[in-house]
Amino acid sequence: MQLVERPRLELSGPKLKLALETLVSRSEDLGGVEAYVEALKLKSALFRDTVDHLDLKSFRTLCAHVATVRRRIGRHAEAESFHEIQPRVRQLLSDPDTSTTDARVAEFCAAFPDDRDHRWVRDLAAELLHYADPERYPLMTRWVWDARANTGVLREIWHDENVDSISIDVPDGYATFLMLREELAQYLATNGVFRDVLFYVDILMAQVYAGYIGERGGTYLRTDFATPEDPMLHTRRILGLDGTDANGRSRLKAADGRAEVVE
Repeated sequence: MQLVERPRLELSGPKLKLALETLVSRSEDLGGVEAYVEALKLKSALFRDTVDHLDLKSFRTLCAHVATVRRRIGRHAEAESFHEIQPRVRQLLSDPDTSTTDARVAEFCAAFPDDRDHRWVRDLAAELLHYADPERYPLMTRWVWDARANTGVLREIWHDENVDSISIDVPDGYATFLMLREELAQYLATNGVFRDVLFYVDILMAQVYAGYIGERGGTYLRTDFATPEDPMLHTRRILGLDGTDANGRSRLKAADGRAEVVE
């Protein structure tokens, strides 16, 4: 296995402290952080048990639980296109060697047009890898870090007084996400979190990005993450934990733009 050089990350302790305190406070009346950990365990089990025997129905279910994918995947989650995407998913997940992660993600993305309408493809690849095998793959979605757009959780917790006016020279490859997870896990450990740390990291990152949406999110973001009905709504949506509504119906959007109504 080839070792990948990890970048140096400059994270802000005060920003992390604020995010963790906000997370604990806002989730207290909704079952606590542990409730969200258990929900992510279920999501991971769903992905893990599904990807080896992926059919169209199960694929659509997975997509419904990826917030940045379900409203945009459209025709790619329809029967006439699924035969093309199924082997691509199989290839993405085929190699346990993490040194090939970036190459496999790039190959998966290259099978789709490289344009604004298909930015969701990287997020789909990232969530398939992470939730099917969370120990091997950290969460590598664009909302965690997108080097090209210079946005994401990494930027929100970067230690620099002028962070709003700089470009962070850190790649958005596997090594960066692994390093970020390790540093956040270490931070959580110093604050008494020793169990289910991988999912605690996901929730903490989602809380950081939820803060960004709430404070500075524009029209594009608010299309997906509408005005909060509760203090954890953005966090829950970012994590894809609202994949079904109160009636058990999928939130996947059909190719013609209609909301998915299949039970």
